[in-house]
Amino acid sequence: MLLAVSAPGGAAEPGSGKSADPDARGAITPATVTSTAWDPILLLGRKVAPGDRRRLFLRASESFAGASVEIPVLVTRGLTPGPTVCLTAGVHGDELNGIEIVRKVFETVRAKALSGTLIGVPVANLHGFRRSSRYLPDRRDLNRFFPGHPGGSSASRIASALFQDVVRRCDRLVDFHTGSFHRTNLPQVRADLRMPAILEMARGFEAGLIVHSEGQPGTLRRAAVDHGIPAITYEAGEPMRFQKEEIERGFEGVSHLLASLRMLGRTRRVAPGEVFFQSRWVRVNDGGIFLTDRRLGEAVEGGDLLGTVTDPISNERSQVVAPTAGRIIGMALSQVVIPGFAAFHLGLEGRAADDEQEASAEAPLHGSAGRLEPEEHPE
Repeated sequence: MLLAVSAPGGAAEPGSGKSADPDARGAITPATVTSTAWDPILLLGRKVAPGDRRRLFLRASESFAGASVEIPVLVTRGLTPGPTVCLTAGVHGDELNGIEIVRKVFETVRAKALSGTLIGVPVANLHGFRRSSRYLPDRRDLNRFFPGHPGGSSASRIASALFQDVVRRCDRLVDFHTGSFHRTNLPQVRADLRMPAILEMARGFEAGLIVHSEGQPGTLRRAAVDHGIPAITYEAGEPMRFQKEEIERGFEGVSHLLASLRMLGRTRRVAPGEVFFQSRWVRVNDGGIFLTDRRLGEAVEGGDLLGTVTDPISNERSQVVAPTAGRIIGMALSQVVIPGFAAFHLGLEGRAADDEQEASAEAPLHGSAGRLEPEEHPE
């Protein structure tokens, strides 16, 4: 007897591999389990029965020497029916916090306590991970090529294999990231809050603040949503490091989410985080040594000094100034920068677009003030 699933609003049936109508993105609703049957599933050519914990492998690429590059895929299938949730990390090979979050989830969650199925991809970009690099060997960013194409570039082929053979088997997706290029992020969920099922996921994660973001085309999260799979991104910390607090908070977030989906028992509720419906980057206009004493989470007002950029030869110094009020939800660490470098990511709570543009135009300029720009591939 097959598991009967109701997926209203054009959402794909769990595990069916069928895509939803891309035009129905706003109608995504949670899938509802309506049957008590709970049969084995076939994933990557292997059967996974209720109560099983398996490590499978997705062949998605080859090394320069022609050796197969197989991406590990972890599966835990609960004893009772429920949704299928996919956890992905390491899409950027130097972002380590998410890798540890996914590993810890699969080390901790037992099949006998789980309703539904967990599928985890701890290291999606094995090429980059082995080289401690954000990118693939050809310098392409894997998170710009989803859902991919089996006959495309190396990045497009890897993206296609991962998306078609794993992600489309899921009812929900959580993709884990950190800041990039010596930047750090305040723990935050990024999600398209216009969609009820995704808003429900973001609230259910209960870890850090929530930032509204539709997601750029080519990212894994956006591709999943376009195919009818509610998805969120969890951003926390900086690359090239394992950060204990960010990892623990992400692990707790997954536990809260699974509890909200009735896949695990109840967890201790936490106070809801702030919600930012707008966010913008502040960029520097001069090259040199960027220094700042600001910290993640600080609230700033328009005209506040955020940092300085000093020419190492002439010692000429310019200031980076907040163009508008907001909260620092992401920032660059002190380093050498060039003009246009994204230095601060400000969360703008309860601000309409017209208000933001007006605030930017009226912001006082001191030396080389930061400029307010829309998000540009934040994940």
